[in-house]
Amino acid sequence: MQSYSLVPSIKNIGHRTSNNFFLIAGPCAIESEQMAMEIAEKVKRITSDLKIPYVFKGSYRKANRSSIHSFTGIGDEKALKILRKVAETFDLPVTTDIHTDEEAAMAAEYVDILQIPAFLCRQTSLIKAAADTGKIVNIKKGQFMSPESMMHAVQKVRECHNEKVMLTERGTTFGYQDLVVDYRGIPVMKSFGVPVIMDCTHSLQQPNQPSGVTGGKPGLISTIAKAAVAVGADGLFLETHPNPSEAKSDAANMLPLDNLESLLTTLVNIRQAIFVP
Repeated sequence: MQSYSLVPSIKNIGHRTSNNFFLIAGPCAIESEQMAMEIAEKVKRITSDLKIPYVFKGSYRKANRSSIHSFTGIGDEKALKILRKVAETFDLPVTTDIHTDEEAAMAAEYVDILQIPAFLCRQTSLIKAAADTGKIVNIKKGQFMSPESMMHAVQKVRECHNEKVMLTERGTTFGYQDLVVDYRGIPVMKSFGVPVIMDCTHSLQQPNQPSGVTGGKPGLISTIAKAAVAVGADGLFLETHPNPSEAKSDAANMLPLDNLESLLTTLVNIRQAIFVP
């Protein structure tokens, strides 16, 4: 089954004439309209040149924080309106994550894809609420879940009469403060007939640090991305920021925006070398 046919309602993904992977990218959190527009404009230019279908990503609220003092957002409605403005200004599909059943319908008024966070991938009522909106539902595989077990999450969406579902690999917990990626999981999850995405930044997190701030290994983003393209991931997810060290959320994991074009150029070359149209 061609998994891409499951997402026909999102322009730029459903018709992949370049035979490329698609990209979900943006800041971890919406910090301001200016920042969101700057990132969207630059990534749109790069992906257009490279013929990479692009979805802008930004969290309107950060609910899963290490510390109670961590940044959570600039206000739900304000951030969601910025996401919609990005979509309309740059003619892009946009996505954000949701955390409660009530958020599904609210966010669905502004975005095209609803993302289910990894820690909530077993939350049946949340998945159902997202599926019932009719939007595409992107479910991140929990750090504690096997690839095979994600079939149950997919089935929950389908049983709500919504075939528009995707899965994202984001690593598996290794010990207490590290993650590893088992690339065997990508073909396993692709066998469910859904697009499979590799999260190239969150899979490098080092959670539960004594400081209360999640660490990371951004120097390995290209390694994760290259391997994912090589094994046939349909899409890549990564967070990027003009100045990661100044980002209000996930500063330790994001790719500097200025490094994005060279990385994507390399990844397109890998894709073209391995996969013949």
